[in-house]
Amino acid sequence: MPSEPSGWAEIRHPFHPHRGQRFAVIRARRIGGVDTVILRDPELGSFAVPREWTDLAAPNSTERVDGSTQRLEVYALCDLVALIDAVVARSRGGLAK
Repeated sequence: MPSEPSGWAEIRHPFHPHRGQRFAVIRARRIGGVDTVILRDPELGSFAVPREWTDLAAPNSTERVDGSTQRLEVYALCDLVALIDAVVARSRGGLAK
């Protein structure tokens, strides 16, 4: 597990009821094979969430600055262009059938 977190963590999971809220970090643990952070709230008490549900998660290459995720990767788009080009060429008789 990466270094022990400290300070605060914001819940980022889109369906978590406390999404967008920040909580004090008590500690990090590995529970059931999942990197987990234990958070503290004065009203809720302590609770655990997977680290990947918080802003403490490792950077995600598909997540944008605004928190949304990209739908396709550049390489997938290039493959799609090549496929379309091949289909168009074949329909025009450019490729052997």
